[in-house]
Amino acid sequence: MIWWRPKSEGEFQIVKEVHFWTTSKERERERERERERERKMKKIILLTVLALLLAMSLVAIGCPAPQVVPDEPAAVPLRAALERMRVATTTSLYDTGLWAHLEPMFEEEFGVELDILYAGTGIALEWGRRGDVHAIATHARAREEKFVAEGYGVERVVFAYNYFLIVGPADDPAGIKGLSPEEAFKRLMETGAGRFVSRGDDSGTHGKEKAIWREAGFDYEVVRDAEWYIEAGRGMGPTLVMASEEQAYTLADMGTFLAFKADLDLVPLVTEGDILLNVYSVIAICPERRPRTNIKMANNLIDFLTSPATQRLIGLYGVEEHGMALFTPAAGMDGK
Repeated sequence: MIWWRPKSEGEFQIVKEVHFWTTSKERERERERERERERKMKKIILLTVLALLLAMSLVAIGCPAPQVVPDEPAAVPLRAALERMRVATTTSLYDTGLWAHLEPMFEEEFGVELDILYAGTGIALEWGRRGDVHAIATHARAREEKFVAEGYGVERVVFAYNYFLIVGPADDPAGIKGLSPEEAFKRLMETGAGRFVSRGDDSGTHGKEKAIWREAGFDYEVVRDAEWYIEAGRGMGPTLVMASEEQAYTLADMGTFLAFKADLDLVPLVTEGDILLNVYSVIAICPERRPRTNIKMANNLIDFLTSPATQRLIGLYGVEEHGMALFTPAAGMDGK
């Protein structure tokens, strides 16, 4: 599979590279293979020389040299190039590994090469507006509905949900454990105890954080000037790692927190509140607005994500490794 990130309109770069290291045993096996190739080459040269000597001797005594008819090369069937499709996804769907889990199944079913571009919701929506992708999968309802209303997307189709959490150090210096999200943010602002790491990247999670500050009665521009407030400007996984290193609070989606939990020194502190609902939807790019979009394959992706079989896979994803699902299937919940 290939992971791409656009550099500019119509230009892309690979963002996931694989490096290989060889062990001493592997180097020894390679040297042995090289020696075997040399032995075979010497044998071929010797046989060739003997064949030439035999042919010359036959000519010398008047016998026609045997005709060597080369073997016909085996026909190699041409492989048709696979159709390609690009989808922009929020980092939480990427960091949890859900796309890596579903991608090969979609590619096999529809005979397509799926290119995944991951970023915050704001950037994903912009790629959709520019026509850099054929579909987007994000988690910011108001912005998605605006995207569709502006004519860039066909329809917002919900396929999964989970919840946001406020996580932080176990000693909880601000004393927010068990509070509502709004009360927890008020406590952080009023006490200034502990630090808070924000995504700060115009993502869906960043948008949710700003909504909580607003509901708590604070101007976000004032909040971000606080000395204890840190803007990571990074995806969900790296933001969690930074919060853990800083022993700070942060807002995270449940799926990414569970996926990274083993490597974090953070615990869930605020887990309940209507505002913490986190809904994921997929939107096909409108062909009337962007004629070059692959609307047929985008619709195939929507049908795939909302199919009973895939919904079951989404509902089971993470259970074996984490003891609970990272997402809840939600096909048909388009009012959320």
